[in-house]
Amino acid sequence: MVDEERYARYREDSKVLAAIGKHIDAQVGRVTVRLPRAVAEAAVDAWERDESGDLGEETHEQYALRDQAGDLALIGLVISERGRREGEDVVIDLDVVSAGAAVRASL
Repeated sequence: MVDEERYARYREDSKVLAAIGKHIDAQVGRVTVRLPRAVAEAAVDAWERDESGDLGEETHEQYALRDQAGDLALIGLVISERGRREGEDVVIDLDVVSAGAAVRASL
């Protein structure tokens, strides 16, 4: 049986987290990041891939992997639109949400 009181607290926690996010977004917004060219090119490749079609029911792990692949593809879009080469690196101004997704994936 689901503990409704616990989930009510989680809903309130979610609202507080969202409030913190609004304050952070107002202060940070975008961050400038430098990526090795090979990593940047792999992200652009993820953006350019065509993966249409129904996957059917997914496990939680499969959903999480697909979600991370989507985050990577969105970073690839930013690189393809606004990335600039500096030597062997690519420099982009990345939305803090996308930067956070990449950091979470690295943990």
